[in-house]
Amino acid sequence: MPVGKRVFYEIDKWVLALVKSDVDVPASVSRFIEANPAAVVICNDISCGVVPVDPLMRKWREAVGRSLAKLSSISGEVIRVFCAIPTRIK
Repeated sequence: MPVGKRVFYEIDKWVLALVKSDVDVPASVSRFIEANPAAVVICNDISCGVVPVDPLMRKWREAVGRSLAKLSSISGEVIRVFCAIPTRIK
């Protein structure tokens, strides 16, 4: 990783805080992208398993998915790590 790149991890928790605070997640993600165009973003996979019964948790899961779709659409590289095995998506 080149020097000077900022790394943001557990983006899913940031999105959860936004959802709990009833903040506009897409607008927040857009502002994040503008402020950090060369950032490395790391997110836990929350898409596996049963869809949550709790409406807030369903909203969070949807918001994380849409946020990652937005981030990956403008990213130069996307790598998924599952069971310590990296797979290049883009």
